[in-house]
Amino acid sequence: MLIKILRRYLAPHRSLLIGVVVFQLAQSLASLYLPSLNADIIDNGVARGDIGYIFRLGGVMLLVTLLQVACAVTAVYFGAKAAMGLGRDLRGAVFDRVGTFSEREVAQFGAPSLITRSTNDVQQVQMVVLMTCTLFVSAPILAIGGVIMALRQDVSLSWLMAVSIPILLVAISLIIVRMLPLFQKMQKRIDVVNRVLREQLTGIRVVRAFVREDMETRRFADANQELTDVALQVGRLFALMFPVVMLVMNVSSVAVIWFGGLQVDAGTLEVGTLMAFLQYLMQILMAVMMATFMAVLLPRGAVSADRIGAVLDTESSVVPPTDGVVELPQQGTVDLVDATFAYPGAEEPVLRNVSFSVAPATTTAIIGSTGSGKTSLINLLPRLVDATGGEVLVDGVNVRDIEPSVLWSRIGFIPQRPYLFSGTVRSNLLYGRPDATDDELWQALRIAQAEHFVREMEGGIDAPIAQGGTNVSGGQRQRLAIARALVKRAEIYVFDDAFSALDTATDARLRLALRQSMADATMIIVAQRVATIVNADQIVVLENGEVVGIGTHAELLESSETYAEIVSSQLAAEEAA
Repeated sequence: MLIKILRRYLAPHRSLLIGVVVFQLAQSLASLYLPSLNADIIDNGVARGDIGYIFRLGGVMLLVTLLQVACAVTAVYFGAKAAMGLGRDLRGAVFDRVGTFSEREVAQFGAPSLITRSTNDVQQVQMVVLMTCTLFVSAPILAIGGVIMALRQDVSLSWLMAVSIPILLVAISLIIVRMLPLFQKMQKRIDVVNRVLREQLTGIRVVRAFVREDMETRRFADANQELTDVALQVGRLFALMFPVVMLVMNVSSVAVIWFGGLQVDAGTLEVGTLMAFLQYLMQILMAVMMATFMAVLLPRGAVSADRIGAVLDTESSVVPPTDGVVELPQQGTVDLVDATFAYPGAEEPVLRNVSFSVAPATTTAIIGSTGSGKTSLINLLPRLVDATGGEVLVDGVNVRDIEPSVLWSRIGFIPQRPYLFSGTVRSNLLYGRPDATDDELWQALRIAQAEHFVREMEGGIDAPIAQGGTNVSGGQRQRLAIARALVKRAEIYVFDDAFSALDTATDARLRLALRQSMADATMIIVAQRVATIVNADQIVVLENGEVVGIGTHAELLESSETYAEIVSSQLAAEEAA
C-alpha cells in the first residue's frame, strides 16, 4: 500500500524528485572525491613539504566542499517540497473520501481513528518521503562508490569491509525486526488516546455532573501509559541502534589503522592512502547506517500507509447514481414503500417494511419509544444511509436515482444533535444558503424564535459562535440550527427531535410561526413530546421498527394502543381526550 500511495501522490511532483536525484548524485560524487584529494595532499604535499601543492589542492577541496554543500541544501529543499506536497494531497484525499462516507462508514472507523489517520499517519508517510529524498537516495551511491574508491586505494585491506559491513547489517536488522510489531501497536494506542481524550472533552459536563473526574483521569492515565510503554520500547531499541553503529564503526577504524599501520611501517602503503581508505570505509558504514535508518522508518510508514489506504479504498455504502435525476417536479411528496434497514452484521433490522406517504404542504409527525427506529427512518430521506430493502421516494423518484446535490437541495434537515460551526451567527446561517440577505437571515431567526437572544448577543448577527456552539445553550443551539435550515428555503423540512431542548411555550410559538410562514413546505417532525405533534396532519407511530398506527391525534387515540399509552404517559386524562 505504501508503494501504491507514493506512486499515485508523488506523480505530480516528479520534476522535484528528478531534481533530488540529480543534486544528491552530485553531492555524493563530491563526497567520494574529497578523500582522494586529501590522500593526494598528504602523500604529495605534506610528505614532500610542498606548500604550494597543498594550497592548490586545498583550494580544489574547498570548491568541491562548497559544491557538495550547495547540492545537499538544494536536494533537501526539493525533497522537503515534494514531501510537503504529498502530505497536503494525501490529507486532502482522505478528507474528500471521508466526506463521501455515510454514517455507516464513519461509525466503522470511528472519528478518533479518522483524525489520527488524516494527521499522524499522513505525517509518518510524509516523513518516509522526506528521509528517502534526504538519505536513501545518497546511501547506495555512497556505499557502492565508497567500495569502488576504497578498492582503488588498497585492495589488501578490503577484507575489513567484508567483515564490518555484514556485522553492522545483522546487528541493525535484529533491532528492526523487533521494532516492526511495536510500530503497529503504537498507532493503535494513539487511536485509543485520541478517543479517550475526545470523549472526555466532549462529555466534560457529564463527567463533572457525576463527579467522575478521578475515574476519567485514571482512564486517560491508563491509555496514556500504554502508549508511553510502547513508545519507550521503541525508543530503547532506537537508542540501542546508534551505540551498535558507533561500536562497529570505531572497531573498524581501529582495525584499519592497526593493519594499515603495519603496512605503512613495512613501506607497502602510504599514509595518505591509509587515511583515504579509512574515510571511504566510514562513508560506506555511514551509508549502511542511513539505509538501515530508513529501514526503521519504512515499517512505521508502511503501517500508516495501510491505515490511510483502508480509508481511501473504502467505498461509501451510499453510492451516487451514474446518471442521476437532476430535475424534480416541485411537489414536496415523500413515499416509503416497504422500507427496511439493517446495520451490517445485525441479527434484526432496525426498520421493517415501513410504508406511508406524505402529501405536499402537510405536516407528518413520527413518534415512538426510544429505540423504535425514528432517527434511522429519518436518515433514509436525505440518504445519510440507504434502505436495505424497499424504496424511499421524494417527489415520486427513488432517492437512489436522484443526484445527491439535487436531493439535498430539496430537504432542510435539522438533526437530533444540532451542530454549529466555529464562526459567527451569520456564517452559520449562511450554511443554509450563501447568498441569503440580512433580511432573510433575520426572518429565519424570527420564525425560529431566535431573534430576541441573537439581538441581545454582543455583535448581534455577527456574534461569535464557538466550535460546536458551546457558548450558547442547548435550546439556543437548536433554534439557530432550525433557522439555518429555514434559510435554505427547502420544499421538505425534516425535524429530528429538533424541539426537545425548548420549553413548552417556545415550542408552541415556533410551531405556530412555522405553520404561518412555511405553509407551502412539507414538514416531517420526529418528536418525543405529544404536545409538539398533536396538530399534525398525520402521525406515524413506530414500535420496534414497524408502523403500528397512522392517523390524526384523535384517530390514533381510538385505534392505536401504543399511541394511547404514549399520550397517557405524558398528558392528563382530560388533555388526552
